[in-house]
Amino acid sequence: MNISRVDLNLLVYLDVLLRERNVTKSAAHLGITQPAMSNGLRRLRTLLDDPLLIRTSDGMTPTERALELQPQIRDVLANIERAIEPKGLFDASTAERVVRIMASDYAESTLIPALLSRLAIEAPNITLDVLTPSDVSLEDVEQGRVDMLLNRFDEMPESFHQSTVWRDDFSCLLSVDNPLNKKFDLDKYLSGRHVWVSKTGMGASVGMNPQDSQRLGWVDEALKVLGKERRIAVFTRHYLVAAMLSQQADLIATLPSQLARLQLDNPQVRLHKPPFNIPSFELKMAWSPLLQHNPYHQWIRRLVVEIGRDLSSYLSNE
Repeated sequence: MNISRVDLNLLVYLDVLLRERNVTKSAAHLGITQPAMSNGLRRLRTLLDDPLLIRTSDGMTPTERALELQPQIRDVLANIERAIEPKGLFDASTAERVVRIMASDYAESTLIPALLSRLAIEAPNITLDVLTPSDVSLEDVEQGRVDMLLNRFDEMPESFHQSTVWRDDFSCLLSVDNPLNKKFDLDKYLSGRHVWVSKTGMGASVGMNPQDSQRLGWVDEALKVLGKERRIAVFTRHYLVAAMLSQQADLIATLPSQLARLQLDNPQVRLHKPPFNIPSFELKMAWSPLLQHNPYHQWIRRLVVEIGRDLSSYLSNE
């Protein structure tokens, strides 16, 4: 095959087809008509002597040959984009775009306000679209439909790039009227009624059960090491709701310190260091390999890292 006779636009068509697995959506993504996309698929099938995508009950399913080609095509196009991409031309002050970030409730409450403040100064025409974990699939991120993830992750696809935004520990929030404030030790902690809060993964989850110790997370795992367990009165997936519930006189909320410190000026609550060791954790930023070399994306990643460093430094000095 003489490469000079190959229409290299077909590689772009194939990359989008294998990501969307739908001719209509692929055409819309490329800004061409559906007949033009269908014609491109026919030419690809002839060029590669393979059907590439076969219609099944699950939609358009890639052939084995197509799955073999997908990472190779993606690498080729990424190299071409890097080669022809103008360097240093991203101007944040004039850029107009929507930044889509999947953020946990924890990250949305702590980091997003600071990010929005920086954008107002440095990139006033950029709009944030903050999505919840249940709004987004890993495929959305892989295909670059979502700019980045901000969350705590136990597992992440190896192809994704990731960076640590900050490391955080835990604090306890109690109502100012809670009698446990006096000499707040482990016995007092265990005698209280507790607010459980967490939602770290992607996708909707099923309900919780106090006896399901395998899924209760860091706080309860730390207690289990001591042979102890706490009495959970309420399960919630929203950290700010947990902070609000801690204002009730008989409830204790054990929260990440970055978030708990948002209540420092709240006269209705008191902050305490947990009376037992809870391992710290990392807030991560993750993104698609398709966006790794994009100048705009490099800029927004640097901004998030700077904000994370500043907030982390502020926390350590409190």
